[in-house]
Amino acid sequence: MNTKEKIEALGQLKSALYKKDFLLTWEKSETDLRAILEVAGILKDMRAQNISPRLFDSGLAISNFRDNSTRTRFSFASASNMLGMAVQDLDEEKSQIAHGETVRETANMISFMSDMIGIRDDMFLGEGNKYMREVGKALDEGFEKGVLPVRPGIVNLQCDIDHPTQSMADLMHLQAQFGSLENLKGKKIVMSWAYSPSYGKPLSVPQGIIGLMSRFGMNIELAYPEGYGLIPEVVELAKKNAVQSGGSLNVSHNMTDAMKDADIVYPKSWAPFHIMQQRTALLKNADKAGLKDLEQVCLANNAKFKDWEYDAAKMKVTKNQDALYMHCLPADISGVSCKEGEVNGDVFEKYRIKTYLEAGYKPYIIAAMMLTNRFENPSEVLMGLMNRNRKRVGV
Repeated sequence: MNTKEKIEALGQLKSALYKKDFLLTWEKSETDLRAILEVAGILKDMRAQNISPRLFDSGLAISNFRDNSTRTRFSFASASNMLGMAVQDLDEEKSQIAHGETVRETANMISFMSDMIGIRDDMFLGEGNKYMREVGKALDEGFEKGVLPVRPGIVNLQCDIDHPTQSMADLMHLQAQFGSLENLKGKKIVMSWAYSPSYGKPLSVPQGIIGLMSRFGMNIELAYPEGYGLIPEVVELAKKNAVQSGGSLNVSHNMTDAMKDADIVYPKSWAPFHIMQQRTALLKNADKAGLKDLEQVCLANNAKFKDWEYDAAKMKVTKNQDALYMHCLPADISGVSCKEGEVNGDVFEKYRIKTYLEAGYKPYIIAAMMLTNRFENPSEVLMGLMNRNRKRVGV
């Protein structure tokens, strides 16, 4: 289909994304998810055709990163700029938050001329997604009481539970690599823990992957050493999703066995659920000595599983000895970014460009989440942009 035909097809999807925050993929219907993918694809087509998708003549997109980021931070800025919004970072250390300003005050004070807010809060287990919902409630009150002319939408740029912009970008990558969402049905994807010389990596990426890919009939192998489990409720949710979609979810504790006949592999380190619970308690108490002690214990435990590296031997047991390798980046690359890590340097190099392509879908996914939040009829809006045919570059 050409771009206008894609837009017409989008009009047949009756999503419920308008004025709804995007906080967890499993809160959205399959139609909602497909609509996001379609809008993202159309925006990507428009950029390739040098057509400007700027819908905002003014307005802010607020960037609130409570943890470090490269890809997601720049993807949010790119997406906001693509639609015509300026980006303003909320630096909590330079704001009145450092002096005790409440969530409800901050949410309203930054939102007078804002249209979207992107939040990353993945450090505190049980707190990140909760914080996003607290911001949402404060914005609801501000809009209802006439303080805010518009209720800004919220996009989850990673929390303690899910990383929806990452998993949706991953799904868009899989859609492109395998031809369609329908072609993913029956494919085996291995979400595997992998060794890292650091500790404390969030659970949200593996949880986001099993929570989303289980919606599309995939056979998921969740592999990790004993004791490295995820949040139990998320795993149970993914199992139910898999049954409903005609797929499966199996948990195993041997990396090589898990990789057998895999179509897709996603070797990624994470901290065990029980460790993240301990870490959160220590962070809340600002217990630096306790955090240092916990880190040493965890690093020593990680070191027992250095063989959980994705290497040529494990790649050989995958489908056609060439399963699609995926990673949210940055990967811990043995012999490149670290001595020993998640993936062998030669294996990573083979798929490196594809991981860049994977990451490249994220700006379009974020833009699609913002567009569908702010405009009730995305198909009509996108068709208007096509007919306007304003060039992004040149005259």
